[in-house]
Amino acid sequence: MKRWLSKAEVTLGNHSDRLNAINIFPVADGDTGTNLYQTVRAAAQGIQECPETTDLGVLINRAGRAAMENARGNSGTLFSVFLGAFAEPLHGHIRLSASVLATALNRAQIRAWSALSDPVPGTMLSVLEAAASAAADADAAQNGDDSNHALSIALDAAVDAALTAVVQTENELEALNAAKIVDAGGVGMLLILDALRSTILGVGLQDDLLENLHGYNTDYPHIHNQMPDDDGTEVMCTIDLSPLDAATLRLRLDEMGDSVIMSPVGESDAQTGNYRWRVHVHVADPGPALALINSLGTPANVTLTQLAGADSDSGHVGGESAV
Repeated sequence: MKRWLSKAEVTLGNHSDRLNAINIFPVADGDTGTNLYQTVRAAAQGIQECPETTDLGVLINRAGRAAMENARGNSGTLFSVFLGAFAEPLHGHIRLSASVLATALNRAQIRAWSALSDPVPGTMLSVLEAAASAAADADAAQNGDDSNHALSIALDAAVDAALTAVVQTENELEALNAAKIVDAGGVGMLLILDALRSTILGVGLQDDLLENLHGYNTDYPHIHNQMPDDDGTEVMCTIDLSPLDAATLRLRLDEMGDSVIMSPVGESDAQTGNYRWRVHVHVADPGPALALINSLGTPANVTLTQLAGADSDSGHVGGESAV
């Protein structure tokens, strides 16, 4: 598990520029590669700092919490949700099997879909769903075989299905179809799953995996530069809230903006019953959103990022400030 996240970190670092280049949904801000890389890096560091244990659930839960506390953007937040949910069926297990993998992927894709107020097919959500379904089918066909060979079959099936889902994203979202590209977040999730397959099976990454993906050739321009800028702001924070207050916050943020993602970070507090929540939203004006958040609790790790494309002079993407 430690090697998986380290390999995923390196892989996303190598591909971040190309992922940024095709990032036009939900906004053309050209930062999906950067956001995924930085979030996965936080997860990789978090798992390395975990106390010695043989429990896979403990390890991945630690990585998921680290990722969630440092999540960047839509893609990074959804990856954090994926990792935290992936950890749950792993508790008590000291090795991965096809059955455990299938259960963990299914839990993760359900949680990722539910974290978004308005989930959209044709994104990394569809890629996760396809991978989970393929792993479940592969496991069912092997009648409870928990061997490493059975695991390899499930991993191959999951990555193959993820690739097919990535190719299909171009036809599922109008913006991607018009630009003739695939979804950046979906490609990032495919790379993460291939890193898992590579690590567990002890084989190399599949270098030809992305060869025929539309828009992914390094000779192609940064597609997002051709899109109109979005004048909005991405607001992210972590806050302790009761389930009722969290539901209220989600409802109100849905009214203020879009791309609302809310997911709990870990278990509830034994004394207060409150959960720690990671909050993400795109809004035209961050003022009312911040006022609402502060009226319900004391947020931490607050960041505001302008949802603008890369500056033509500097090449820098967006602009982030901590509050």
